[in-house]
Amino acid sequence: MLDAHQLNVFLTAAETLNFTEAARLLSMTQPSVSQHVQALEQHFQTKLFNRAGRQLTLTDAGMALMPLARQLVRQSIRIDETMASLHGSIYGHLRFGCSTTSGKYVLPSLLGVFLKRHPRLHATCEVSSQKQAIEALREGRVHLALACPQESDRHDVDSRLFYSDPIVLLVPDTHPWAARGAVELREMREASLIMREEGSGTFNAVRQGLLRAGIELGDLQTVLTLGNSEAIALAVREGLGVGFVSGFVAQQLVREGVRHVDIDGLALRQDVYLLQSRRHPPTNAQTAFWQFSADADNQLCSQVADETVSKLQFAELAL
Repeated sequence: MLDAHQLNVFLTAAETLNFTEAARLLSMTQPSVSQHVQALEQHFQTKLFNRAGRQLTLTDAGMALMPLARQLVRQSIRIDETMASLHGSIYGHLRFGCSTTSGKYVLPSLLGVFLKRHPRLHATCEVSSQKQAIEALREGRVHLALACPQESDRHDVDSRLFYSDPIVLLVPDTHPWAARGAVELREMREASLIMREEGSGTFNAVRQGLLRAGIELGDLQTVLTLGNSEAIALAVREGLGVGFVSGFVAQQLVREGVRHVDIDGLALRQDVYLLQSRRHPPTNAQTAFWQFSADADNQLCSQVADETVSKLQFAELAL
């Protein structure tokens, strides 16, 4: 009979393609991971991995097993959580897919409150691009995702506005704009711009905001593209250019060699949604967090963006 634990070990090894990393994630030893995989290969009488030195790849049989194993493991977890819930407690492992900003500045405070209410529950935040987070959600590798979905992403997910993050323009504190505090939109054509990668939530929000104001992003001079807002803020601090970043990041770095500058007639925000897939039945823990995030008595979600704006304004006054 198939063992759900063995299948979970196989899944972790298949997703990481590294037995040592799989062992670390599962709090096991590497030989134990190898033994579980070998036991499955003996059960199916076929190889699941190709091994060439340290290089590990899935065989056709291993690739065929992955979605089936994921379904069985998910069902096994659901059984455990359902039975535990009969005793009045939420139990299990809740997985989130999110960007760096959400994972570092938003989820920790919310999960701190949520996990105190449900001490038998633990959570993991898998930080990736928003596109990867939505893909992981569809495949069932995470229960919930924080992202800015495009219309094409919405047909098989339920979504709820989670928070709205202001996007601000940072300049080095030695930049001529820093002393002014605000610039005209037309002046952006003269700037050396540091941008997020195409397809990111920040990139899309900036592009759409500029389009509404009559400016094509391609008309501006982009000198550097980076993969997260913190990297952009640090590049701005080094004097490499000016950049649009998440308000949460600006809040942390606004006193460290950079200034937040307003653009007259342009206010940018990024709406981030809490997403869950319709393809997979929700776990009890997932349902509990979904309800928690929508609770009228829970002011954390509604306050988070407002607090960011207030702190940004306070920081500017303090400079």
